[in-house]
Amino acid sequence: MPNFSCPSMLPIFFLSRTTIHQRLFLSFQSKPISTTPVPTHQHIAHLVLEQKSATQALQTFKWASKLPNFAHSQSTYRALIHKLCTFRRFDTVKEVLDEMPSSIGSPPDEDIFVTIVRGLGRARMIREVIKVLDLVSKFEKNPSVKLFNSILDVLVKEDIDLARKFYRKKMMGCGVECDEYTFGILMKGLCLTNRIDEGFKHLAAMKSRGLTPNTVIYNTLLHGLCKNGKVGRARSLMNEMAKPNEVTFNILISAYCREENLVQALVLLEKCFSNGFVPDIITVTKVIEILCNEGRVTEAVEVLERVENKGGTLDVVAYNALIKGFCKKGNVKLTLRYLKEMESKGCLPNIDTYNVLIGGLCESGMLDSALDMFHEMKTVGIRWNFVTYDTLIGGLCFGGRMEDGFKIMELMEESKGGSGGHISPYNSIIYGLYKENRLIEALEFLTKMGKLFPRAVDRSLRILGFCEEGCVDDAKRVYDQMIGEGGIPSALVYASLIRGFCQQGFVKEAFELMNEMVGRSYFPVASTFNVLICGLCGNGKVGSAFKLMKDMVGRGCLPDIGSYSPLVDASCKKGDFQKALLLFLQMLDEGIIPDYFTWNALVLCLSQEQKWLEGESMFRMYNLLQRILET
Repeated sequence: MPNFSCPSMLPIFFLSRTTIHQRLFLSFQSKPISTTPVPTHQHIAHLVLEQKSATQALQTFKWASKLPNFAHSQSTYRALIHKLCTFRRFDTVKEVLDEMPSSIGSPPDEDIFVTIVRGLGRARMIREVIKVLDLVSKFEKNPSVKLFNSILDVLVKEDIDLARKFYRKKMMGCGVECDEYTFGILMKGLCLTNRIDEGFKHLAAMKSRGLTPNTVIYNTLLHGLCKNGKVGRARSLMNEMAKPNEVTFNILISAYCREENLVQALVLLEKCFSNGFVPDIITVTKVIEILCNEGRVTEAVEVLERVENKGGTLDVVAYNALIKGFCKKGNVKLTLRYLKEMESKGCLPNIDTYNVLIGGLCESGMLDSALDMFHEMKTVGIRWNFVTYDTLIGGLCFGGRMEDGFKIMELMEESKGGSGGHISPYNSIIYGLYKENRLIEALEFLTKMGKLFPRAVDRSLRILGFCEEGCVDDAKRVYDQMIGEGGIPSALVYASLIRGFCQQGFVKEAFELMNEMVGRSYFPVASTFNVLICGLCGNGKVGSAFKLMKDMVGRGCLPDIGSYSPLVDASCKKGDFQKALLLFLQMLDEGIIPDYFTWNALVLCLSQEQKWLEGESMFRMYNLLQRILET
């Protein structure tokens, strides 16, 4: 035993806090020798393992050796060596090993050497791991296959080439009878380093030796194939397996889900069920997500029900995926039913559940319900996070509830994390003001954001300034710089750029910006559509302008005088008085009062149309204009 000063009885603070061990220790202090019970090896091993330093572990071990009628065993030595390895006291480990034959009458067993191998592995002392074989020889013992496998397992995690060299020279070269664990460890190493082809050679070599690869070896290779995108080859390999298990199906189903190959994922899911297996919750959740992404929410419900009926467990993540799917379909009321169902099954909703529901309610225009859900979170003790604030502020502003949006923003700013450096809720406020044509307020709000987001605000104000001056090339340069830095432009920036490009005749570039704007969920208002319509008409693309206005109406944006006026003017310039008149009448039907320019274009066009100024046509036109004026 290494020379450590040690009292006959350990101070109590060296021992475990576990009550049973404290009582054990105290019983030895208080009871006479004749009545003191002999502790078990298991108790002493636990006591050693619970010490907080190598010194305390050694002192505890020495203390136990002085207990009446107690003798250490392989298990207590193994516990001590484990603690010494944990604190990298490998020199002391060798001293302890040398002591064992005289102390307990036998050399260290294979489990002790395996413990040393694993300790050296955790310390990443790879070269020393191989030298453990020399330690075994020192005690005139032959290393077991288990010890060789333990060394191999450490090596493959650090250096597969070194592991293969060890396998060839130290194992095959010495005639070691390798078992399926040996091949499984090597297969793991090959797959971890993406040497899949060598993995197949390894599989063939195993079969040539008369060994049947077990399910673990096949699963390791399957996982390697799937990780490298070779799912089809993995599926073929599965057909070779005598006994695929639930892990096999989890690997392949998950891989097909990653490839968004829903058909094959469902085929394997069905096969998994028919073989009596239930996929794990992670795999089930992936299937639910991909079904919901494709709008097949009813099938997702069926999968969850089958998993439950077959004894599988569902967690909040799986329910969240389903709830998200229903929200995407716009069926928010049904999501509330599933919320109650998961609660009744003891699966409590978390922050993600509420965030998804709030998002779904906002998308469906149920803003009051979204606010109720927001306040319910506080009642049930779930803290709001940035996603909660961001989702609700966006929903309220997009839905025209600006005052409520400002209130939630105040709560966010008062919270501990605030916006967390994210600009998106502030951009939502700007978009809400833009939607209501409160452009001056939007600009004021943008300017106030400068304290929080100085770079983004500086870039934005420069873009607005350049557009105002007609310097669209400079504005686009700053915009590209902003995007390159990972910035997120506001609706105000997009609207200003689109107007600037249209005024300079760059309509194509303006349309590209509008598409980017829509991609960020900022749908243009009538004033932005109008500058595009005006730009198209100015470039002689009247047909495209008509299509744009039709698309604008289809998206729920009502045209105004700024939408109709350029179309009437362009139709008149083309000499198409009839189309201009129809547009004019359509304006009146929608309650839009024509302005001076629209009247002027129509009358000027009429004065140049000889056929409308003769005979009955003139009389009919006079009556029509009279009715228009009266209207």
